[in-house]
Amino acid sequence: MFKRSIRNKLIVLLMVATIVPFGASIIITYYHTAESLKDQAIKENSNLLYQGKVNLEGYINELDGLTLSLYNNPGFINFLKDPRKENNYQAVEAVRNVISTILYAEENIKRVNIAVAKEDRLITASRRSTVVFSKRLTNANQEYYEKAEESPNNMFLEPVHKIKDPDEKKPENVITLHRSLINIPADDLLAYISLEFSPDQITNISRNLYSGENEEFYIISPEGDMIYRSTDEADNGDKTPEWIDWVIGANKEKGTAEWEEDTFSGVMIYDQLSQNSGGWYLVKRVPYTTLYESAFSVAKINIMFGVVGLCLVILATLFISVRITSPIRILLKNIDQVEKGNLDVRFKSFGNDEIGYLGDRFRQMIDKINDLINREYKLQLENKTNQLKVLQSQVNPHFLYNALQSIGTAALKNQGPQIYSSVTRLSKIMRYSMNMEEGMVPLQKEIDHTKAYLLLQKERFGDQLQFNFQLDDEALGFPVPKMILQPLVENYFKHGFDAREKTGEVKITCRQDEFYLDLLIEDNGTGVSESRLEEIRMHLMNDRIGQNGESMNIGLKNVYVRLKLYYGRRAYLQLKNLEQGGLLVSIKLPKRMEGGKDESNYCG
Repeated sequence: MFKRSIRNKLIVLLMVATIVPFGASIIITYYHTAESLKDQAIKENSNLLYQGKVNLEGYINELDGLTLSLYNNPGFINFLKDPRKENNYQAVEAVRNVISTILYAEENIKRVNIAVAKEDRLITASRRSTVVFSKRLTNANQEYYEKAEESPNNMFLEPVHKIKDPDEKKPENVITLHRSLINIPADDLLAYISLEFSPDQITNISRNLYSGENEEFYIISPEGDMIYRSTDEADNGDKTPEWIDWVIGANKEKGTAEWEEDTFSGVMIYDQLSQNSGGWYLVKRVPYTTLYESAFSVAKINIMFGVVGLCLVILATLFISVRITSPIRILLKNIDQVEKGNLDVRFKSFGNDEIGYLGDRFRQMIDKINDLINREYKLQLENKTNQLKVLQSQVNPHFLYNALQSIGTAALKNQGPQIYSSVTRLSKIMRYSMNMEEGMVPLQKEIDHTKAYLLLQKERFGDQLQFNFQLDDEALGFPVPKMILQPLVENYFKHGFDAREKTGEVKITCRQDEFYLDLLIEDNGTGVSESRLEEIRMHLMNDRIGQNGESMNIGLKNVYVRLKLYYGRRAYLQLKNLEQGGLLVSIKLPKRMEGGKDESNYCG
């Protein structure tokens, strides 16, 4: 029923036509917005990292510039070239001034160390002590001095480490800038200078490059050491995280990558400071949830409006479908009534649109068909009545001739009582057959009429005729067309009785089942040849009631035509030769008449 319903198909069609584009629009909008926001976020973070890079490079270059400023002091350079002049008051004073100037040039500088290459001299100054000259017996910074000397820029930044000032209760974190001082234009080494400075400024710059707990920010040295990180995650010891190795191994100044791991899923953006500034990597990791947060908000708004719009669409779809299909359903119900034979259809106008016009035209069509059917029905009734009257009028002359011949024979023999009995039977038979008001009679009446006819023939032929009836008593009240047995019995006397070689016998049997009534007329005459039997069948199939040269078949034709008038194709009349000789005529009648029970009144 669902597949055949226009309303359901229309609802599905409208739903698909609205939900699919609307849903696709929401999905496409979401993904487009998400990708746009992602690209925008990557671009903004790249710009932010670049600004942080510029600030860090400026800060580191500022510190590095302090070390390079030593070349502007000839007295200090001369001292480095010949440290044995330390007893020279002027030289020592120049060294003190230079170191003090560097120490207090930037507030985050905690200590300045100068390791003289010659004589292994060490000059140290901090904010809590004066300039100290000492012998450099062992130096823990030797590894970093060598890295600074090997560097193309003669500078190396030592990652965050702890130092302990004698006046401080606990160690503090510092970053050390190591530079090797070369005797320019020669390439011999004069000294190493180390600036130990607090990472506070780097921290301040870094905090402006990420947002709270939603994003991660790291500063990593080219060796993979952690300079700064925004998270408080536990240190993995000597194991370097995989993503750090990937960033360093990419060997690119800057870039973007999508990264998936157990604790992180999102986009990783990185940028590298110049080698003059230490070559640190600035890495920012932004989770997808943060990247798509705005997209989620936009999608929620779209979905909210989409649900509201979808509800409106559903209501509109239901209204339109019901508005269009309700009149069609009413028309279908009325068509079903018309199909069942009820032409009295009544319904309100559907309006002035195409469907309303269709309903009005349907109603006009049914009214017109009703009028035509009524006229055709009346014409058909009249035609059937006239045909039945003609058929009945064909029976009477033949029968009357035979009956009067029998009575005349009895009169010649001066049989008065027999004549009276014959005339009485003949009057009853004539009254029954000539009554045009009856079309259908109980089977009992038809049997009585046939029995009266046989008794009349019995008086004529005497012992030369025998007849018997085998009847189903329950079927005697069943209505049958009038005059269907006597014409068939009469045919026996017209065509088979005179040619017999023994006593003539007629047997009439009546039996029934659930659906049909069977009437069998059996005689012991000479029967009919097969060729003649085929001619009779063809004659019965002919639409005309009477033809020249076919007078012997008037009785059969009469019965056959009336059966078709009453029952159509559901009634049968068949002729069959019997093996022992004679003819069997079978009539099969349906218990329910075609067209309804009132059709039996057509002859009235």
